[in-house]
Amino acid sequence: MNWLERAIEVVSPSWAAGRAANRLQIKGFEAAMPSVHHKAKREGRSMNDAIGFAGASIREQARWLDENHDLVIGLLDKMEERVVGAKGIQIEPNPLSVSGERHEKLAKEIRRRWAARSLKPEVTGRFTRPQMERLVARHWLRDGEMFGQQVLGIVPGLNHPSGGAYSIELLPAEFVPIDATGEFEGQRLKQGCLLNSWNQITGYRVYKMHPREYFSREMKTIPAVNMLHLALRRNTNALRGMSLLHGVIKRLSDLKDYEDSERIAARIAAALAFYIKRGDTSEYDTGSYDKAAKKRQIKFAPGMTFDDLAPGEDVGMIESNRPNTHLSEFRNGQLRAVASGSRSGYSSIAREYKGSYSSQRQELVETNEGYAVFQDEFVAQWSRPDYRTWLKMEQLHPTDPLVLPPELDLKTLFDATYYGPVMPWIDPAKESQAWKMGIRGGGATQAEWIRARGGNPDEVKAQRKAEVEWNNDNDLVFDTDAGKVSNAGVSHSTSPLDSETQQE
Repeated sequence: MNWLERAIEVVSPSWAAGRAANRLQIKGFEAAMPSVHHKAKREGRSMNDAIGFAGASIREQARWLDENHDLVIGLLDKMEERVVGAKGIQIEPNPLSVSGERHEKLAKEIRRRWAARSLKPEVTGRFTRPQMERLVARHWLRDGEMFGQQVLGIVPGLNHPSGGAYSIELLPAEFVPIDATGEFEGQRLKQGCLLNSWNQITGYRVYKMHPREYFSREMKTIPAVNMLHLALRRNTNALRGMSLLHGVIKRLSDLKDYEDSERIAARIAAALAFYIKRGDTSEYDTGSYDKAAKKRQIKFAPGMTFDDLAPGEDVGMIESNRPNTHLSEFRNGQLRAVASGSRSGYSSIAREYKGSYSSQRQELVETNEGYAVFQDEFVAQWSRPDYRTWLKMEQLHPTDPLVLPPELDLKTLFDATYYGPVMPWIDPAKESQAWKMGIRGGGATQAEWIRARGGNPDEVKAQRKAEVEWNNDNDLVFDTDAGKVSNAGVSHSTSPLDSETQQE
């Protein structure tokens, strides 16, 4: 205790002890004490309040950058490619019979129907399923969230584009007003979400038409069971999502302004060639010079000389320090920080691929783990509920309902495996050799290898079987047939007589 605390101890020992304990605690955590070099900024609001105040502004800033900044466009394009991919999230149904075996016939029928539905899965009929999922992923990552109403059965004025009984109405974040807070029909309303006493979302208040395109502010209530809400949450208590760019948005904006300024400076420097320096006015007649200068024209040509300078004039060259030689170094440093704050890869953002195979693969492996996290969230909040609802409604198809076989274990009807884009190969020869060694050593399967290349094991093996059978029927032998040709390209004989001849 110091002298003040000893004096307080005479009057109130507990006060003195508490004061001493608090002083020692603050001293032990220097980061809690603001100073000249450390402002100790704090966030005392709840996450919902923080998002409520800043969510709309950050969403609009992120959209502006997506429309005008090439780096942000490229970053989000790459996230689309690596999270959803060209083919969308691939789904492999795994229904089982009561005996525990995979019901191949039903799985094949579900895949066929899913492919047909993927042509027009949403209410407008403008997008295929892969297109829809890429757009949903872009809204989700850029805006922080994306909504989708599951429209089921017969709805007045709507013919489901897929021909079935189920479609999705895509609803960007602004359809659910983040400032809608209060009470609605006896329920607590927070940021457009209806909540029960356990803080569970039971419904959403949604604009019937886009609030920026129409004057109408008429709203409807969509039950939570019929709403897909894909949100990028950074806190367990958050109701709404926050943009992926929220931590790097100022850096990206500053970088765009800086690059624009450097580019303009380089253009100005490139347009300037030389200047004429005048000497002391006593060396020439000012009146005659001004009169002649108005008519003066200098034409440039290779190897030209200045032979018509007035007395007292001199030619000076403008030395430009643009383009800035340090621009690339500074820009790359900023992009590394952006990659760190957005769970993406520097090489993918900067489109700069340097280094050895090992270093490139190390970056690819680390970055791919971040993409896998996003894939898991996308599947959990969008793909899986979408697929399961579709499969339910497919049994109510208006013209061709799905009939379940009696030997099906109903508990496994909705079982499926979901696949996103796989990690690309840097060196196919090395990757293939590694997979081959893993399979031969029992540490991997052929199905894993096929999926690592983005293929479907059942389809690849069926095609391979048909190909081998056709080659055998037509007496064709290729070095891809390991049963007939060795790695060295030597043909194996299947005849016992040929085998004895080879032994002799």
